[in-house]
Amino acid sequence: MVSMITRLMCCLLCFTAFLMPGGACAKESMAWMEAVAPPFFIHEGPYKGQGYEDLITDIISENLPQYDHRHMQANISRHYQQWKQGENACSVGMFKTPERLEFTYFSIPSVFTLPTVLIIHKDRFAAFGGNKSVSLAQLLQDGKLVIGRSNNRSYGIEFDTALNTYGNQKNIFTYEGPELSLNLFKMLQAGRIDALPGLPEEAMYLAETMGIRDQIMTLSVEENQLNKESWLSYVACSKTEWGKKAIDSINKTLLAQRPTEKYRAAYERWLDPSSIEGYRKLYQEVFLNITE
Repeated sequence: MVSMITRLMCCLLCFTAFLMPGGACAKESMAWMEAVAPPFFIHEGPYKGQGYEDLITDIISENLPQYDHRHMQANISRHYQQWKQGENACSVGMFKTPERLEFTYFSIPSVFTLPTVLIIHKDRFAAFGGNKSVSLAQLLQDGKLVIGRSNNRSYGIEFDTALNTYGNQKNIFTYEGPELSLNLFKMLQAGRIDALPGLPEEAMYLAETMGIRDQIMTLSVEENQLNKESWLSYVACSKTEWGKKAIDSINKTLLAQRPTEKYRAAYERWLDPSSIEGYRKLYQEVFLNITE
C-alpha cells in the first residue's frame, strides 16, 4: 500500500513538473548530428571535441537546458534522412540551399567562415592557369580537370550553382561515404582528382594530419567573392513544429552568444595567424549585423 502511494505521489510530482516551464519531465530530446569532418567535428585524437562545430554545439546546448541533448555521428545523407523523417534532429553548420529549405528550418547564421577554396597539389598550379584566384565555372567548362565533391554537401550557393550548372561525369567525381574530406584528399594524393573544394582551415588541418602540408595549396574561387552568403552557415532542424520551436530557442541563444569571445574563438583558433585580424573585422561588420 505504501509503495502504491509512493508511486502515485511520484506520478503527481512528475505531472506537476511537466506543467511547469523547464520542468524535468518536460524535456524533449534534441539530437545533434555531427559529420566525421575535422576540424568541424573531431571525434578522436588529441583534439577530440575541439573542432569549431563541436565547440559551438556545446555552447548552444549549454544554453538550452530545457532539452535532453544527445550527439550522433552522421554523414550528410544521414542528415537528410533524419530531417525528411521529421526526427528531433539539428546540425550546427549547414549552408542554406533551396533543396534543404524543403525539409529544414534554419536559424540566423551560426558560423562565419572564410569562403570555400579549391585545394590542389602545388605541382599542379600551372594546370590551373598559374593564378591564385580561379573561376570554377570556367575550369569546368574547359573540361580538362576533375573536381572531387562530397555527395549532398553544399559549398555555398554560388559554388554549388557553378558545380551543378557546368559539372558532368567527365569533370566531376562525386564521393559518398565516411570521412568525406579525408577520402577525397587521398584521391587528390593518388592523382584520381585534380582538386577538391573545402574551407581553408579544413585544407590545412587535413594536410597537416597527412604530413603533406608543404605539398598542397589553395586557390580562391571567384564565384565565392560575389556575396558573403558563402561565408555563412546555419543551424538546421527538421521542418516540424518541434523544429520551429527549437530554432526559435536557438536564435535567442545565438543572439546572446555570438558576440562573445568564447564563441568567436571556436573558429578563430583554426585560422592561420595572419588571417585573424581581417576575420575579426568581418565578424564584427558582417556576421554580428545579421540578426534574422
